[in-house]
Amino acid sequence: MGLLDKHASYRDAYEGIRAAGVDPFNVRFEAVLSPTEGQLDGRKVILLGTNNYLGLTFDPACVEASAAAVRKWGTGTTGSRIANGTFGGHMAMETALARFYGRKHAMVFTTGYQANLGVLSALVGRGDHLILDADSHASIYDGARLCQSEVIRFRHNDPDDLYKRLKRLEGQPGERLIVVEGIYSMMGDVAPLKEIVAVKKETGAYLLVDEAHSMGVLGEKGRGLAEAAGVEADVDFIVGTFSKSLGAIGGFCVADVDDFDLLRVVSRPYMFTASLPPAIVASTLTALERLEQDGSLRGKLEANAQRLWSGLQRLGYTTGPKASPIVAVVMPETSMAIAMWNALLANGVYLNLALPPATPDNRPLLRSSVSAAHTFEQIDAVIAVFDQLGQEFGLLPKRARKSA
Repeated sequence: MGLLDKHASYRDAYEGIRAAGVDPFNVRFEAVLSPTEGQLDGRKVILLGTNNYLGLTFDPACVEASAAAVRKWGTGTTGSRIANGTFGGHMAMETALARFYGRKHAMVFTTGYQANLGVLSALVGRGDHLILDADSHASIYDGARLCQSEVIRFRHNDPDDLYKRLKRLEGQPGERLIVVEGIYSMMGDVAPLKEIVAVKKETGAYLLVDEAHSMGVLGEKGRGLAEAAGVEADVDFIVGTFSKSLGAIGGFCVADVDDFDLLRVVSRPYMFTASLPPAIVASTLTALERLEQDGSLRGKLEANAQRLWSGLQRLGYTTGPKASPIVAVVMPETSMAIAMWNALLANGVYLNLALPPATPDNRPLLRSSVSAAHTFEQIDAVIAVFDQLGQEFGLLPKRARKSA
């Protein structure tokens, strides 16, 4: 027996996926030409699976800020802020985030994944109760494992089920922390946040919203679902990431709670992870400024998302409930999803293959993430490929070709 033998079922499934064509979990681009185009096997493909919502990865100001920071501060910090100290950029980033969200405090992590690990494991512990939406991201579930509190799942986007589960805790000691997401990463649906806030207030719980996929996307100022729903004052903690709308890497938490800085000395993922390199902090600060100053990016993103979602709906595909930058097409079964993903890539469209058990209701998905940088021509080209392949694979009814 070997240490990896326990994963034999995953190995067999993975080998089956690779045998069907390109390895979807190891796509190797020769070049990324722009926020919306890459080069693969010598040909251009439309990038539709990058989460580059505002298209800022090649923004000239962000690139120059990053390059200047490398020249001034070097390539990395080589340690955590607890051990190696805080750089000026770290403080500037936290000040900017607190101002952007209208909060007293902000804390920056090295990744968005780490932000959930660090915040959840510090906020609740043994004897407390962590109440999660069943479709929560893997980082939230892993944070739940670290915190050692009781973990209770409620049905996805179901405030009534959340209420029932909290009512069952009446009279029991320990704090209650509800965790939901602004936009859910697989289907692109949003949390019913007003209703969840009502449950939170009635039951005396705390509320954390992960705005990873909704920062820069929702709200008049781009602060996410809490802003869009008008309930920011009722959300105790917001976590998010720099790797979506801000085009870099990193994570954060903002809040108004007293003694917030205690998180820095009780959050082990924060204490024992090297801090963000100055170049990343510089580009992220510049991207945040762009987000604050240029509301047109959100308008372009919304228009592109609506165009792709509506086009796939018209063809007859099953998608998420409403237009969102995440547009997922539900496939009837896994082998069809793998075949379609390979065919899309062969026809110049790169998106994400999402397979059970990592998907809601164990349904295989073809997951797209739209960018403000996509052109309508690119969106229409993607829809045309979905139309052609849907007919070839029998997913859509055959239509007569138009005569010349």
